[in-house]
Amino acid sequence: MSANLREPGGEASSRVTRQIRSLGEAARRAARRMAAAEPGEKNAALFAIAEALMEQQDAILAANARDIREARGKLDDAAVERLELNKTRIERMAEGVRQVAALADPIGSLTDLNFRPSGIQVGRMRVPLGVIGIIYESRPNVTADAAALCLKSGNAAILRGGSESAHSNQAIAAAVARGLTDAGLPREAVQVVETTDREAVAAMLAMPEYIDVIVPRGGKGLIEFVADNAKMPVIKHLDGVCHVYIDESADRDKAIAIAVNAKTQRYGTCNTMETLLVAESVARSILEPLAHDLLQAGVTLRGCAATRKLLGPDIQPATDDDWAAEYLAPTLAVRIVPDMHAAIEHIERWGSHHTDAIVTENVTRARAFIRAVDSASVMVNASTRFADGFEYGLGAEIGISTDKLHARGPVGLEGLTSQKYVVFGDGHVR
Repeated sequence: MSANLREPGGEASSRVTRQIRSLGEAARRAARRMAAAEPGEKNAALFAIAEALMEQQDAILAANARDIREARGKLDDAAVERLELNKTRIERMAEGVRQVAALADPIGSLTDLNFRPSGIQVGRMRVPLGVIGIIYESRPNVTADAAALCLKSGNAAILRGGSESAHSNQAIAAAVARGLTDAGLPREAVQVVETTDREAVAAMLAMPEYIDVIVPRGGKGLIEFVADNAKMPVIKHLDGVCHVYIDESADRDKAIAIAVNAKTQRYGTCNTMETLLVAESVARSILEPLAHDLLQAGVTLRGCAATRKLLGPDIQPATDDDWAAEYLAPTLAVRIVPDMHAAIEHIERWGSHHTDAIVTENVTRARAFIRAVDSASVMVNASTRFADGFEYGLGAEIGISTDKLHARGPVGLEGLTSQKYVVFGDGHVR
């Protein structure tokens, strides 16, 4: 369980409860204003937020440096890497906000309008969810991403980051508040919980009258705690056990490039490959040079018996725990399988339904793979690292959902909305 959580079993302290309730009341008021905001108002706020992020990057970096200093020795290297900001990452944050502003506004759009035999016209209108609570760890960029998506989709947001990123989150929140104020929208539309008291999470989860949906972003312990204790709907994924399967008809150079990128481009993300599956007919020709490149990159390999026989006993033996592992580190499980059907069976048994890819030049097998693999994102001849809201053109993402209802995959603007039926008549009675 995350260090920022506490098992339920008693009420949150009255002080923290009052604070969260106050945020909830303000958010509910702001949500009504945001639901009625015009696209131009929301876009003006987003451009102002992006500008403020760039203008205040020195303050944001200073706050982040303080978080990093306090985190070293307490968090592992992967967690510190997820926490760290630099000018490039701040520029990417600002660009993500601008990209959200450039997206079509979903709110108020009417679809599926049809006349019924009675003469009435029935359709559906896209509307905001209301107040979205987001509980996250480490990654301070979530503060800007979440703010942008919630604002553009007409929602209000209450954000509770981890204590390890508290200074960074508050610095980013200051830029968000400035952008909202400059655009004439309520600054309470995005509120960052200031207290690092662990009871704040429990208090948020117990207030469905103020928070309509919760989105947890972080480790498995955090997400399980939220899913088990929230009194409102949750948009979540628990693990990112992502696979790349190299098919017997794969192009050798493509396969090596995709697998190396899927594992080494960034280790601590949920769309990083954690298990490599290789068809046995091409294992010698592809796996040997691929393993060489991965080992040169500093990746530790854990292989099945056939993999160790091919690559040598220096490769660590893989166990069932490795097939189910989300390492978030330079460690990779490798398995040689008879064919694509065996690869699909492995993914179904051990995967987390997040992101899985096939490398193949056979169109028929590619289509069979994407039909059979029941994951939020399924890819053909592309790195799993593309499973990302920014790369999908969503501008940013609130998270990646492996649920099957409401939202699945990277959750962008549409995932933060719902639909209501609207009926047009002209004096019709039943």
